[in-house]
Amino acid sequence: MKASFFPFAQDYRHVLTSQPAAAHEANARYRPPGFHWSERHLQCIWFDPRYRPAAFPLAGGEILTVLDPGQWNLESGPDFLNATLLIQPGARQLRGDVELHIHPSDWDAHSHRNDSAYAHVIAHVTWFSGPAPRTLPPGVCRLSLSEPIAAQPGFSLDDIDLNAYPYAVLPATPRPCEVFLKDNPERARAMLAAAGHYRLSSKAARIRARLEQNGDRSQIFYEEVMAALGYKHNQIPFRSLARLLPVATLSTARETTFARLLGSARLLPQPETAPDEEGQRFIRLLWDLWWRESNATLPERIIWRLHNLRPQNAPVRRLAAAAGLFSGMASVRDELDRLSGERGLRWYAQALACFEARCRWTFWNQRLTFTSLPDAGQDIALLGESRTAAILTNVVVPFAAAEEVLAPDVLEHLPSEDLSAPMRLTALHLFGRDHNPALYANSGLLQQGLLQIHLDFCLNARPGCDACQLCHALEQQ
Repeated sequence: MKASFFPFAQDYRHVLTSQPAAAHEANARYRPPGFHWSERHLQCIWFDPRYRPAAFPLAGGEILTVLDPGQWNLESGPDFLNATLLIQPGARQLRGDVELHIHPSDWDAHSHRNDSAYAHVIAHVTWFSGPAPRTLPPGVCRLSLSEPIAAQPGFSLDDIDLNAYPYAVLPATPRPCEVFLKDNPERARAMLAAAGHYRLSSKAARIRARLEQNGDRSQIFYEEVMAALGYKHNQIPFRSLARLLPVATLSTARETTFARLLGSARLLPQPETAPDEEGQRFIRLLWDLWWRESNATLPERIIWRLHNLRPQNAPVRRLAAAAGLFSGMASVRDELDRLSGERGLRWYAQALACFEARCRWTFWNQRLTFTSLPDAGQDIALLGESRTAAILTNVVVPFAAAEEVLAPDVLEHLPSEDLSAPMRLTALHLFGRDHNPALYANSGLLQQGLLQIHLDFCLNARPGCDACQLCHALEQQ
């Protein structure tokens, strides 16, 4: 992938690598070849019982289970403190700290043996298995995640929402970043642009790694768009559905594709759900298409988040959008390929038009749900402009960069998205409570920068932002 696609990404890398010696290592980027995730992904797996393996085999036939993963450590030292582990047979309990790395040898590379903060580590958890670190103290349990995670059907590290962990509560007092950025909008925009370039280059690198490992660009693009359609609450089930129904099987009519998606997702309603005859006929048609295409075989259950969602974000509407985007002999991917020669603003206008045209569906443009009465005076987009902009920014642009066909001037014209809570909160801490949101509100690139800074710094902020790596970097500039 050409570095010239993201010329300012290196500026942000300097910020990440300019940390003081005592800074917490969780922000460091360990990306061995062939492994395009971070240690933070492993921390999320260890923290979350939905992902953490139920048991780990130990040498000698013993089995280790996790009674308590410990407290997520947001400062220097081991990743988790005061964990409780159980070893069977014998019901032997261990209580102490847990350190996570990509490779076993990272323990030696980080010189933990010489750091008293790691004196109470009881478990060294790594992604890859391998020889024991030379300096790992005797008695520390060695646990590998790769094999038990690979055995979990339908799960991918890409499914993990890093922003959801570890539910840190940020202080309400002014942050020291304001001193450097509040009255210097040019410096602020330059920093956000660099962080945005870094974020998009990281996304492109992850997609590039998937393309090199898998090679099926259409399926990978489909899975990434499906995850984006699921948004934060239903990202995992949308990915699972994309793997259950590969894009190569969707070269059918839109209604047939929609029926297969709804049926496989177990979201097909009964005809009497609709309050009008048109709605009831449509649901009966979907049932007929589903039984015809599926041979009446239901898949394993997919768990959806259906409560506390805006109707526009409901899975049924998003699956209708997916049917529009990926049904037929040619999908939206084929249409985007034909735009590769266009430049910034013109490329975005035509890409938005592709999504809008494929998501025009009279039935859904006149009602929000199957239970709604149609209203011919309404024009409700299946996929709003803001969500389409998010898909273009988070999927289409990194995908084009990964394939080295990114159109010129695209990053300067990234369309804005709806300002999310992490964006607002990070801007509050960077620029102060009375800053003008116009600084970043109209730039998708700068909004991406806010999200990256939130993930790298503000998410782990402690009272007073003591020893904040970002503040240290700003002070040195």
